[in-house]
Amino acid sequence: MVHRRLANLLHKLLLRDDVAIYRQLLICLCLCLGLGLIFIGREQSIHQSQIQKTTGNCGAVNTAIKLPTPVKIAEVVVDSGISRTAPSDEATRLTPLPKNTKATITSTKGDWLRLDYGAWIHRQETRTFISNTSSESFACDISYRQLEAKTEVIFPLQTPVPISVKQGDRIFTLTLHNTTAKNKIMPIKNNPIISRIFWQQEKPKRVKYTFNLKKAQQWGYKLKYDENNLILTLRHSPFTPTFTPISGISGPLSGIKIVLDPGHGGIDSGAKSQEGYLEKDINLIMAKLLQEQLMLRGAMVYLTREDDIELSLGERVARINTIEPAIALSIHYNHAGTEKITQKRQGMGTYWYHPQSLGLARFLQQYVVKNLGRPGDGVRWKNLALARPTVAPSVLLELGFLSDMEELQWIVDSQEQQNLSIVLADSIVEWFSSTR
Repeated sequence: MVHRRLANLLHKLLLRDDVAIYRQLLICLCLCLGLGLIFIGREQSIHQSQIQKTTGNCGAVNTAIKLPTPVKIAEVVVDSGISRTAPSDEATRLTPLPKNTKATITSTKGDWLRLDYGAWIHRQETRTFISNTSSESFACDISYRQLEAKTEVIFPLQTPVPISVKQGDRIFTLTLHNTTAKNKIMPIKNNPIISRIFWQQEKPKRVKYTFNLKKAQQWGYKLKYDENNLILTLRHSPFTPTFTPISGISGPLSGIKIVLDPGHGGIDSGAKSQEGYLEKDINLIMAKLLQEQLMLRGAMVYLTREDDIELSLGERVARINTIEPAIALSIHYNHAGTEKITQKRQGMGTYWYHPQSLGLARFLQQYVVKNLGRPGDGVRWKNLALARPTVAPSVLLELGFLSDMEELQWIVDSQEQQNLSIVLADSIVEWFSSTR
């Protein structure tokens, strides 16, 4: 209606000069302007409503999802729940589940529970209950904070979900199961270890976060739940500007914390030679000699045991997790059994579990074998408790075979023990230098 009237007025204005027509034309223009503002305001209102709705979905991330039918839930009650590929202690381990992780139970077999994302967990590590709240979650608006020696990445969730971790060449991936992403990831600026974070919804209920890292060597990580917030801690190199070494300690390892774990102890003697030498005693001797050499080079060195006492594997791992060293080494000696075919087995062997420890394992093995002129027994992946800590690169050293008569003489010789401790300390210095 308005645009037709405006056209008629313009036509009359072209035919004659009339003040009344000018007035009417001005009124029409004002009406058009008013309608335009109303339309623009309406569009802005709609746009603002859409923004609020989107933000509202993210803002409601702490609100649990209700179910029409109750389900049976398993909640992890230990610090690190052992998840496996099958209902057996012999089955392959998957990423441990942090305390408070929740998942729906889909089946059971004996004392084992199958969780909705496919893993199995022993009943004794969980509490089970009936709930009408879903074990699924949205992930939204992750953030990070850079601290002195680590970076924490925070994932706000509606419920603590199961996770999986993988490490690769300059890559760290974290997968959240039972999760749908609604993410706004903060840009990474001037972080000493992370160059980029991106995410991918791999399946309808599985999202993977990939961290591109600036250096090949990874220095350890931790995962925990703080209520419904998953906190991933990535540790910095001890040589980054954010790391403050302990004052008053000089040397190439100045201020670097190292844990040495003398294997066995107490009633657990470990391996035993035919002459009666006990592995637990030699482990402690070598750990103390190595501790002395590392301290001379500036390191802060902690022993999991300093006397002939028994410590469980869990207690040893707990000490490593508490101290948060730059590296952890478990000191052992090997035994090949009594068969003649294995009695001549000699040499140092090094064992690793997480990819972050592989470089350390290879370097120490090659350096010691080369510089001592000793035989080597290889570098191997093995599922060993003292190689499994994630908080730091951790390896287990088998420094020789008590079952070999010739090598045994070298193992128990005090001067050779001193030489070995010096070469081991030098190898650690060189490895740290190579990672700068």
